Amino acid sequence: MNVSQMNWVQVEAFLKGNDLAVLPLGSTEQHAGLSLSVDSILAEKVALDAAEPLGLPVFPVLAYGVTPYFLAYPGSVSLRVSTYISIVRDIFDSLKAQGFRRIFIVNGHGGNAPAGSFATEWMADNPGCAVKFHNWWNAPQTLAAVQATDPVASHASWMENFAWTRLKGEIAPSQRKPMIDFERMRVMGPQAVRDFLGDGNFGGYYERPDSEMQAIWDVAIAETRALMQGPWS
Repeated sequence: MNVSQMNWVQVEAFLKGNDLAVLPLGSTEQHAGLSLSVDSILAEKVALDAAEPLGLPVFPVLAYGVTPYFLAYPGSVSLRVSTYISIVRDIFDSLKAQGFRRIFIVNGHGGNAPAGSFATEWMADNPGCAVKFHNWWNAPQTLAAVQATDPVASHASWMENFAWTRLKGEIAPSQRKPMIDFERMRVMGPQAVRDFLGDGNFGGYYERPDSEMQAIWDVAIAETRALMQGPWS
């Protein structure tokens, strides 16, 4: 259930029989020739597709995350870690106050990892509440499906190129970009990162056949749905 297509009465009715909320976390950042909203689009769609047959409410994606390394790319927006954690805390507290006791996070951006650490802290401060933090793209079964398709895959490469993250009129390069040196990038500031990465792809082909992408997507949805179902204790 997409909360954006519900009213408060419907959410209140849901809470009479269930206390599980689904929260997607995304980011607004460069993804080479793909949408700046790749992480948000994918996190929200994974959440919606996985939750639909379970009848769970999926809240709107938090579309801004922690991505300071991409700030030299126009359109990329980064929150400070302290700001981000404050926002996530307020969301958790709001959901708890309304009767939600279980929160399933579908995370679409690696830079949002501080929210996972905070979730553990929040549970300790809120007995009786549980949070699952799910990085959908590198969960065991999904990552295995990606690696079996093509082991050279990373940020802004083919593994994020779905029909719903492409931009009309943008033609993907045909070459396979060599994987970057991550250790070098980790000590660079934003402009140096842009100079080092060029278009923003970390490495790999820019696209693969839609049939392969759908097969990976099916694995991701099944894996995410199973985790939503439990166990929760």
